[in-house]
Amino acid sequence: MIVDEQRRLGGAGLAVLLLAVLLPMMDSFIVNIALPTIAEDLGASGSDLELVVAGYGLGFTAFLVLGGRLGDAHGRRRVLLTGLVVFTAASLLCALAASGPWLVAARVLQGASAALIPPQVLGTIQAALPENRRPRAMSRYAAVSGLAAILGLVLGGVLVHADLWGTSWRLIFLVNLPLGIAAVLLVLLLVPDTRSTNPVGIDLRGTALLTATIVLLLVALNRGPVLGWPWWTLLLLALVPVAAITLWRTENRVVRAGRVPLLPPSVLTTPGVRGGLLLLAPFLAAWAGYLFALPLTLQHGFGLDPLLAGLAVVPMSAAFLVGSFAVPGLRGRLGDRVLGAGALVQATGVAWLLAVLLAGAPVWAVAPGLVLVGLGQALVVGSSQISVLSAVPTAYAGVGGGVLVTTQQGAMAIGVAGLGSVYLGFAGAGRESAFAVVLGVQLVVALAVAAAGRRAVLPR
Repeated sequence: MIVDEQRRLGGAGLAVLLLAVLLPMMDSFIVNIALPTIAEDLGASGSDLELVVAGYGLGFTAFLVLGGRLGDAHGRRRVLLTGLVVFTAASLLCALAASGPWLVAARVLQGASAALIPPQVLGTIQAALPENRRPRAMSRYAAVSGLAAILGLVLGGVLVHADLWGTSWRLIFLVNLPLGIAAVLLVLLLVPDTRSTNPVGIDLRGTALLTATIVLLLVALNRGPVLGWPWWTLLLLALVPVAAITLWRTENRVVRAGRVPLLPPSVLTTPGVRGGLLLLAPFLAAWAGYLFALPLTLQHGFGLDPLLAGLAVVPMSAAFLVGSFAVPGLRGRLGDRVLGAGALVQATGVAWLLAVLLAGAPVWAVAPGLVLVGLGQALVVGSSQISVLSAVPTAYAGVGGGVLVTTQQGAMAIGVAGLGSVYLGFAGAGRESAFAVVLGVQLVVALAVAAAGRRAVLPR
């Protein structure tokens, strides 16, 4: 590992890195509250709104591992600066969008540039901090991840409601401009450059095939229900397993050639990794669909304005943050049983929300359910992340982290496209009824994960 020897990473530099990574994490959530306002202003269709959310995840998924390898080879500060500059420019393009497709394209670019940022932050922490300071730095990184959800959802509501200078929803993207410029200047001043002494090559073919697989599935799930499943959407669905199999075979050939693939088969077939990802992917897909439907239901179903809708999810976000901090201690006492317990907690919260909808209760009655859903999500995701990463062979530790985050982002993008289409398909019967269908799917997934966790799918 090569480090700029003139200076190591100080406390101020670490704060700058956390600011830099907060921006892309926050933008995963900030747009959700603004979706109804975006639809009204741009005349965007429901499928466009799905892609506004899922497109960001698509770009993030496709370029995450690639971003880490670019930083290893060309210097993490340089790639971090590139990511911040393009992310800021893409945010401006989002703010200037005059149509749904324009906003979708800008969001894909925003997600792709966002993917360059977290690997550089994590790599710099590992390379430029003494070993005894890394655990605290990583705990702060985890805290920022939880804080991003709270800030994104709440700030999205506040900014849309503020409507400063008539900017309406565009302000949620314009706010990234001063923050992005400040982050660039502070990175130049306070963050040392690091790079790997033995960088891993870039698997461009694997990256292209992974992107193609996700795009085929996203487009089919997004356009099929809207258009009545014409033949070409069914063809796209049929091509998904073909692309996935081609990706798998390509990655095996890369291994036989002595290179490191984008998604190493030896990592994916490790029992703990395979089991953990098989549980985590559907759980996150259901969560992403829920986060797409919740703000729309709060505003169109319960009649809340964007500010109140943002504030309504504070209990859920706060519970997620608390649960994230509690995971290490709980795992020390309960091990992987935390995963099953977390899924049961979320299932209880989802059942509460379903009861509120069926009873026609006032909107404030959803608060206990939101708390349980957020807490359960944190316990499942935090516990499964630890289990998966601990099962990754030491030689692939860095690549394993990339596989984990790629799976997370890909599952969430697919969840928005799939469950988003389900929600919009039932919206004609009322937003509350459509949300109940999404909650039903989420309940089934949570119970399945709880049952699988009890059968010790993950190694103990």
